[in-house]
Amino acid sequence: MALKNQFRAIGRRLLPLSSRRTIVRLTRWPPVGWVRLGDLRRLKPISVDWGAERGRPIDRYYIERFLAEHAADVRGRVLEIGEDRYTRAYGGQRVSRSDVLHIAKDRPLVTILGDLTRVESVPADAFDCIVLTQTLQAIYEVPAAIRTVYHALKPGGVVLATVPGISKISRYDMDRWGYYWSFTSLSARRLFETAFPEGRVHVSACGNVLAAAAFLYGLAAQELKPDELDFVDPDYELLITIRASKPAEVA
Repeated sequence: MALKNQFRAIGRRLLPLSSRRTIVRLTRWPPVGWVRLGDLRRLKPISVDWGAERGRPIDRYYIERFLAEHAADVRGRVLEIGEDRYTRAYGGQRVSRSDVLHIAKDRPLVTILGDLTRVESVPADAFDCIVLTQTLQAIYEVPAAIRTVYHALKPGGVVLATVPGISKISRYDMDRWGYYWSFTSLSARRLFETAFPEGRVHVSACGNVLAAAAFLYGLAAQELKPDELDFVDPDYELLITIRASKPAEVA
């Protein structure tokens, strides 16, 4: 390493900047100019619908894997946002009552019409589990929403949440109630720790450069290999998962 650094120092003294830049370009792999983008050299994505018409969206692959890992938490009285498909898919017979919350009127499955930023929108200490997937990015006052989630959980209850990291925005949400945030594992942890006690928040990130690029282009999960999806590069957080629990005995 010392010898390599010496050669670099000599090169900096003897070679003009333009020559040094040429050497750098030629010694990169693949060399600059050799990369073939093929179908990805485009200004519009392959799919504008997250790849849904091609198969399972890549973020849903991660969301559903996370929920499957924590399916035992989906039990008792469960609250989900907008619909109840994950409550039914992962709770099954363990669910005694399913509630759906949304701010929009006239949605067929909604049992609680309310706003997560308003604590009075939901009953206190009511839910054994809250399924909160891909919701917080559409709420400007995220800390208030997380405090409401904590308020609504029974002692011992669990929230299973996911938030986007590297993602295109949802135009549907943006045009109706807003799309405000993308998150990192650090921001997600700090936000949930404003409401949940220390040691009660567990955060993980999913994704890598290939999965993130494929997701942005609108490719489906089926178009990548399992090891390509499952490899985690901490610098490319496509999706963040959060499991947070309310203490069984609340002071």
